[in-house]
Amino acid sequence: MQNNNVPTLNTVIGTNSARAGKIGRLLLQLGKISAEDTDKILQAQQEHGLLFGDAALKLGLISDADIHQVLALQFNYPYLQAGQGNYSDDLVAAYQPFSQQVEALRALRSQLMMRWFNEDNKSLAIVSANAGEGVSYLTANLAIMFSQLGERTLLVDANMRDPRQHKIFNLKESRGLSDIIAGRAGMDVINKVEFFENLSVLGAGTTPPNPQELLNRASFTYFIDQASSQYDVVLVDTSPATATADAQVTVARCGGALLVSRLNHTRLADLTEVRNQITVTGARVVGAVINDY
Repeated sequence: MQNNNVPTLNTVIGTNSARAGKIGRLLLQLGKISAEDTDKILQAQQEHGLLFGDAALKLGLISDADIHQVLALQFNYPYLQAGQGNYSDDLVAAYQPFSQQVEALRALRSQLMMRWFNEDNKSLAIVSANAGEGVSYLTANLAIMFSQLGERTLLVDANMRDPRQHKIFNLKESRGLSDIIAGRAGMDVINKVEFFENLSVLGAGTTPPNPQELLNRASFTYFIDQASSQYDVVLVDTSPATATADAQVTVARCGGALLVSRLNHTRLADLTEVRNQITVTGARVVGAVINDY
């Protein structure tokens, strides 16, 4: 016969979870600690007058990375552990959110918020003079970071000649921007990014024989307008500006551009040419970034 005075395992776990507080419950839910660990941590917490997380660290049951993860969840700040999500390591904003590199990106995000998006603008093209200067990398990480602010963010890959965002985000949907502009697909081909509820990505889509003509179509302008009505931030990855006029057309549709260069790689003459191209469209150069990698 069961002794009603003896608590069941579920009762014990529930009691310990409540005593552990929100940090303890999150650690349990993530599988970072067990119910037995909770007992040890609570005892150490009481003996040494520590917070639950500090007691768990003192006992060696969790790491600093585990604490960062549960605090991020507690404050609704999503990021990923190594190997989680199957995305490219280029997404430092997702995998290394507390690095010095990401702090620099946060400063850039703040400047863009103040100088562009807080002025009721929604779309921004990210532009470089040449290939290999970090446009796709920067666009992807900025998209992550705007979504972490709680902004409904859409990343659009408009580089139909050498697209990279489908590789960075491991997109399974092969259709994308080119298919939407050509009328072969609708907004349903936009991909929601797992773990980042405010982030969506649209790949470049089927490789077309005529990227520049597609980007010149009224349907591209309509798409940008439609996206701007549905999202708070629309970031557009572009083809190298000195190679084709694709970026110039895209900037004209977005109304603003962030100019990207690479330290000891980009020629000043090329930057000047791209800036002049943007000026001709009537769009605004919102800022300039120098990549150092």
